[in-house]
Parts: sequence; C-alpha cells; structure tokens
Amino acid sequence: MRAFTRTILSASLLLLPIHLGGQTPADPSGHWEGSVEAQGMDMRFEVDLARNSQGELTGILGVPAEKLRGLPLLKVVQIGRAVNFYARSDQTFAGDLEGDGKAMSGTFTIEGAALPFMLRRTGDARIEPPPESPAISKELEGTWSGTVKGPNASIHFMLTMENGADGMATGRLVNLDEGGLQIPVVITSSGTELTIVPTVGTGMLRVSLSATGTELVGAWKEGAVSVPLTIQRAAASDKK
Repeated sequence: MRAFTRTILSASLLLLPIHLGGQTPADPSGHWEGSVEAQGMDMRFEVDLARNSQGELTGILGVPAEKLRGLPLLKVVQIGRAVNFYARSDQTFAGDLEGDGKAMSGTFTIEGAALPFMLRRTGDARIEPPPESPAISKELEGTWSGTVKGPNASIHFMLTMENGADGMATGRLVNLDEGGLQIPVVITSSGTELTIVPTVGTGMLRVSLSATGTELVGAWKEGAVSVPLTIQRAAASDKK
C-alpha cells in the first residue's frame, strides 16, 4: 500500500502545464529531456509530444530514476510559443519555447510552489500505444469506482476497461486524489476473474465479478501486503 501511494505521489511531480509566449509558433513535437530544480537538486524527467490524426497535441511523461514511464498527459495546449501540459490537473508546467524550438524553460507549479524547469529536444517523440490485453468478457467492460484503504490514507480511483475493434482490451486506473493521474494497466482474465497490473508500481488488483454483476470483489496486493476491497460499477454521472 505504501509503495502504491509513493508511486502515485512520485508520478505527480511530473505533470505540469507550460506557458510559452512568442511571435513565431514552433511545433513542440518530439522527445524532450530535462529537469526541475527543487531545493538545490535537479529532478530529471522526460516528455514526449506528438500530434494525433486530428492535429491535436498529445503526450506522455516519465521519470526514469523512479521507473515511471508512459504517464499520459491529460492536457497539452500550444498558443504561439507557449505550451501548457500536465499529467495531473493539480500540478502544471508553464514554459516558453526558445527561438530555434530546441529548448523550453519555465515554471513547474506544485502545492503553491513555483519551481524552474528546463527541457531540451533530443529527437523524435517516443510514444507507444497503451498496452493491450486479450479481450475480456462483456460483463467486465465499463467504468468501476473503488477505494484502497491504508493505515494512514485512502486512495480513491476509477478503473476503466474496454474491448477494441481489434479484439484486444485496454484499461486504465485514474487516481482521483492525485489530480486525475492516469496509469495504463495490463489485464489478465479468466472468465469473470481478473488480475489488473498497473504499468507503474509493483502492486496489482485481483478481483472477481460478483453474482449481481455490479461489483468486483478482491484485494489490492503488493508484496506480502493484501488489502481487501470492493469496486462498484460506476454510475453514468461518475464516469470520466
């Protein structure tokens, strides 16, 4: 449980919007590497930005030292030379592209503190598609809401699972207490029994569909620690 919480908190340090001002827009697509300066130390991180088929900017964030990779950016906006992005809505980057478009600097805001950051473009974006899993049963598709309760804190989350047109399933965990941070998951199913492994961290969910089809009952497991939990099928108004 502690490791799960620590992973989410560590991941949260990576998500910030960027505010760039300038006359000549430069496409920020590419792989960026840099650091945030905090208390005399540099926290290194990476950002990959690319345009989708609609021309919209998307991206992922990672912190190699923490083994955090592929965290989806919830928002990427470019206005002129200003680029805003974040993976958590409560932690944002605001920066400016330099004239040649190969460097970006600005401010990372977290818990009221404004920390300087610097990024340099080192090549093309390295964005892989979300991990795919074998198809799951129809009864398991949809959005689910649950809480992992620890001795000092609880984590409220949403779990979304769906089958794609290619016959493969994808899923994600959304941490509602950490600015909507999204973590892709790998799903293994046997009938109505599920093992759900986040791509970040060392824990996993092991649950089974209840007889009523409205709950997933099981536990969050991390090492020797097992925390019982029940996940409810989310109401339409709660789905993200």
